[in-house]
Amino acid sequence: MLEFRILGPLEVVGERGQIHLGGAKQRATLAILLLSANRVVSVDRLADDLYAGAAPVTALKQVQRQISELRKALGPMSGIETRSPGYVIRLSSEQLDLIAFERVSKEAAESLSDGEAQRAAELLRQALGLWRGTPLADLTFESFARAPIERLEEIRLAALEQRIDSELATGRAGELVGELEQLVSEHPLRERFRAQLMLALYRSGRQAEALEAYRGAREALVEDLGIEPAPALQQLERQILAHDAALELQPPGLRRVAPSVEADRAVLVVPPDDGALDGLLSFAEPLARLPGRELIVARLLADEGELADAVTSLAARRQALGVPVRAAAFTTAEQAADVVRLATAYDVELVLVTAPPEIGAAPLVGDLVTLLERSPADVGIVSGAPVEWTQGSGVFVPFGGADHDWAALELGAWLASAAGTPLRVVGTRADPRRRQRDASRLLANASLAVQRLAGVTGEPLLVEPAANALVEAVEAATLVVVGVSPRWRSEGIGAVRRALVHDARPAVVLVHGGPRPGGLAPRDTRTRFSWSLEL
Repeated sequence: MLEFRILGPLEVVGERGQIHLGGAKQRATLAILLLSANRVVSVDRLADDLYAGAAPVTALKQVQRQISELRKALGPMSGIETRSPGYVIRLSSEQLDLIAFERVSKEAAESLSDGEAQRAAELLRQALGLWRGTPLADLTFESFARAPIERLEEIRLAALEQRIDSELATGRAGELVGELEQLVSEHPLRERFRAQLMLALYRSGRQAEALEAYRGAREALVEDLGIEPAPALQQLERQILAHDAALELQPPGLRRVAPSVEADRAVLVVPPDDGALDGLLSFAEPLARLPGRELIVARLLADEGELADAVTSLAARRQALGVPVRAAAFTTAEQAADVVRLATAYDVELVLVTAPPEIGAAPLVGDLVTLLERSPADVGIVSGAPVEWTQGSGVFVPFGGADHDWAALELGAWLASAAGTPLRVVGTRADPRRRQRDASRLLANASLAVQRLAGVTGEPLLVEPAANALVEAVEAATLVVVGVSPRWRSEGIGAVRRALVHDARPAVVLVHGGPRPGGLAPRDTRTRFSWSLEL
């Protein structure tokens, strides 16, 4: 049985030791399959990822050749199967280090929840021991690998945070201070490490230093991004000032092993100008009303002279909104990179941006490409007028089961639940000439998925398989939420989506799914690489 390793440089180990892999394209092909282990990866996606959206006309043959050579290199135990519309690598939890990490981390989270802090700490040390360095370190310059590598680093840090929570619950506060000070220095915007340092100092009898740690956190956040600390971190400061008994070490066996310092689920709104903010907030505000949600609004400016007005405008908007919101404005020469940084630092699960004028271009251009390639979170590209939730007949989700369609379905269900409006899942009628059945079975699977996770029923709607028929079908919608084409690098958002953006009456949100679990994901997915409704 082969052993595959991606939590470090890509490696494959067999009975006789490490197996030699071929060139960069062969290694990249294997990495793409491993990142979606036990799930089918389409040939189109393989070609798109391998050639960064510039696949040659011979891309199909190139992919087939890479798979063939990979099978030869790995031998009969490769686990690579041909499954329409592409390939899948079938692996057990013992064969891939990432799957093993996720399994052990889940066991640790359950132990921590049950008050078994010592066992949780041991399991998390075991899980973290699987890491050999930077994940996929030999593929860091491949465009497809950027977001997965950032996500893998993120789940390692999440497991590290859980290990520290476990050890805080076993009374090792004093021993953890030095490690936490180093982690805060390396990750100054990660508020959970800041909170853990404050708690460790307080439990070590160093209250003044714990409060100083909070001041340092606030200075870092305000000076760098203009954002105040999260409500949870502010609450922890108040508890320290009051010597709150809840901060004391809990007796063994209690389920509540430490004060909660987790950040709320966040929606990041990035308007290009003040006038576009209303449109984005019409989508984001209902989401922020859901339990445990937070809204972050960021104005990223090119001109320093606009900064004062932007800060004043955001402050007024915060006061007017009736939901938890943090806001900031700052200048930048690399807008897309800074949006990615914000999404990574603040545990964001959805980034909302306004569709640029060139949204119909094929291929896509500019900052939007960087954002889609590198965002750890789902990205919603909003086109059209602000949503009027009291009008229309619900959220419509055109659904074909492709990669980003599942992310669009998640967001559609999330919005329908938040706004108390129907969810309608749109598929194609049967096409006897092409011997294609209707999409009702696929739509049923989609409805069952969102019922289980969001308590929303996806009502099926079948339309003729043509762009103009879809545009006509969504005429009555309050809002349309649709995934971008899986081949967005080469063909842009896709012909059908272009028709919706240009011709449909309702506003349209185009969704690109990121590797970070989305808004409907269970909370135990913090240390999982990905998650989807179809699982």
